[in-house]
This record gives sequence, C-alpha cells and structure tokens, in this order.
Amino acid sequence: MENIVVGIDVGTTKICTLVARVEANDRLRIMGVGIEPSEGIRKGVIVDLTAASQSIARSVAQAEQTSGLKIDSALVSLAGAHVSSVNSRGVVAVSGHNVSDLDVERAMDAARSIAIPSSREIIHVIQRGFTLDGEDGIHQPIGMHGYRLEVEAHVITAASATVENIRQAVAAAGVRVVQFVLNPLASAEVVLTESERNMGAVVCDIGGGTTDMAIYVNGDVWHTMVLAVGGNHITQDIAHGLRLPLPQAEEVKKAHGYALQSEIGLEETFTIQPFGETQPVKMSRRDLAHIIEARVAEMFDLMLQEIKRSGYDNLLPAGMVLTGGTSLLPGIRQLAMKVLGMPVRTAQPEKLLGLADKLNSPAYSTSVGLLTWAAALQSLPLSDYSRKGRAGQKGSQNWNTLASLLKRLLP
Repeated sequence: MENIVVGIDVGTTKICTLVARVEANDRLRIMGVGIEPSEGIRKGVIVDLTAASQSIARSVAQAEQTSGLKIDSALVSLAGAHVSSVNSRGVVAVSGHNVSDLDVERAMDAARSIAIPSSREIIHVIQRGFTLDGEDGIHQPIGMHGYRLEVEAHVITAASATVENIRQAVAAAGVRVVQFVLNPLASAEVVLTESERNMGAVVCDIGGGTTDMAIYVNGDVWHTMVLAVGGNHITQDIAHGLRLPLPQAEEVKKAHGYALQSEIGLEETFTIQPFGETQPVKMSRRDLAHIIEARVAEMFDLMLQEIKRSGYDNLLPAGMVLTGGTSLLPGIRQLAMKVLGMPVRTAQPEKLLGLADKLNSPAYSTSVGLLTWAAALQSLPLSDYSRKGRAGQKGSQNWNTLASLLKRLLP
C-alpha cells in the first residue's frame, strides 16, 4: 500500500517499530506499534548481533500483529560516536545557461565526491545553499539564468562495519533497510518549528547511550554531531553513588530524580536498599539531585563545547530544542538554560492519530520522525527518486512547499 510507512528506531535502551498510514494534510495515523527493550546494543553500536537481531525481530513482530500488515522494508535510525560530518563544495558549469534539475544534481554529485576512508560510507548529503555566478544565499536556483553553479553541502558519514551490522540485524528480522536516517534529523521532523529552523536552533536528542545534535540555520542543516553520553551514564552514576543495582538505580532516577539540587527541600527523602543492607534505608533526595546535576551539567558542557567548535554558536537565537527519553528528567531544561546560556524548550511528537497514546512523549521523537521522513520519500515518483536521490520533492513546481519541509538529499 503506497500510503503505508514504516520506521524502526534502533536505540540503546529500546527498539521501536512503527507502522502508519499517511492521511490528508500529511497527518499520520499510527496503525502498528512494537516496543521492545534493546539488547546487544551499546551507545548506538551493536555489540551482540544475535541479541540485537532478536530484539528487533520481537519489535517488528509486535508491530505486524497490531497493524495486521507484513513489514518487509523500513527506514532505520542511526546514531553512535562513529558518525561524523564534513562540509563540502561542488562546482559545475550551467548547461544551457538556465539552471536545471540536472545541473543541481551534477553540483551535488561534485560535492559528494570527497575523499573518505574505505571503512566509512556516506549516509546523508544535505544541501546548505547555492551560489550562482558569485551570488550566494540562493536556496533554489532551478530556472535561474547563470553560468557557474556552486553548492555547499553537509556530508554525514558513518563507519561501514557498524552500518552493515545494523543492516544485518534488521535483515535477520525479515526487513530490508530502505535508508538510514541520523537520529537528530529524524527527531527534527517532529519537534522543530519552521521559525526555529529559519532563525537558527539546535535539536538535541538525549537517548540512553548517545546525545545526538543537529544545528539548523536558515532552514537547512549546517552541522551534526553525536556524543557518546546519555541517560545511562546518569543511571550508572546513581548506581555507584548510592551503591545500587543498575535496574534499581534506573527506577530511582525515574521516580525521584531531579536535575537541580537547589530546588529540592532538605526534608525530602525516599527509601532504597543498597548493597550490603538487609533493610531499606532512607536517602535524601537532595543527595540524589547532587549526583544527577553533576553528570547532567557535564553533558551540557560537552554539548556547548561541540556547538562552539562548529563555529555557529552565535547563529542560534532560537536556542535548543530538547527531546529524547532523558529530556523527561525533571529540572533538565532549567539546568540546560543555565549551562548553555540560551533558550531551551522540551518537545515531543504531536497531532498523531490512531494508536498514539504511548507515542506522545519525547522518547519517541526519533521513531515518529522516521515516519515523517518516510512519508516525504513516498511522495516522490520512483523514477525521480532514483535519478535525483532527493527526499521531499514532488516535481519542481512544489519545491517551495516540500523542500522547505526537508531540504535534504540522499547519498
């Protein structure tokens, strides 16, 4: 069925498979949901292929059962410290003196032709802007008169071995990977407003094993980065600090955690049973907040360093949009504003139809974003899709509407 889209979010803490139908006004009706604990995956990288394959297979089976549809292909999320990015430029002579689709394609091919190690592969090539005969700041050059077309592109690469392992794990569940989509790019589809994209903002998806960020300026992706820190590091700190098993530390974090120690009263307590104790003991919630605040502040400090390293820290008046499961931690937004010195808001998927009760949470932004990305791909005729490799364009006459939504190219 042409209006059915499928996304598989392969995360460090959970595998989420979603099946949806694209309805009028590009609304998504969720038809199938499969959520399973993630096994064999650490910091976005598969460390046990068999365990990871089984987790994905269980998730896919759940989604098939709830939707009543057979899943044979899907878009799959990608994250991990192995992901890196670089900016590239491509220059071509305009054929016929009026820029055509083919000229844009040739310019993107030239930008794509960068020297990368054989151990890496290109995941995304994202256009940032065009220059025509020395005039820069052009978003859509098709139809314009000129002689020399130049494109600036953002090229995202990943370790080939890691990508292949994920592909094999998904294939073991009987599903073909249509395309890998970087986590923050998928999340941005459902959490960023058009105004934030144009003004300049950072999408920050804090998951269990990684923190994935993408910088948007003038409506386009200008920079991407993945940090190998996430919510699991907070849990590990709690486990060490309070001498608890990891599962109990995770429960304590969710039930009593707070990211700002100063906002917790001295009298607030909760009970735990540490290692070596035969009876539950009382613990100050303020001490717990002290452990959490130290780790979370360090995480945001690392994010700030990465943003400054990109050179775009002065181009982000809209600030940061937080999403991902760890963004549910109380007080994390206030601490982020304090460390980053910029506006911060928390966002989640909205306006979903159907089986969407579980999905109205920041933890599922990437999962729902994959569906939005797949819906944009589906709007492109297959002949144009294979020739252009561009997501979100349904003929040049609809460029302004659809390209403003995605503005990205496939490798």
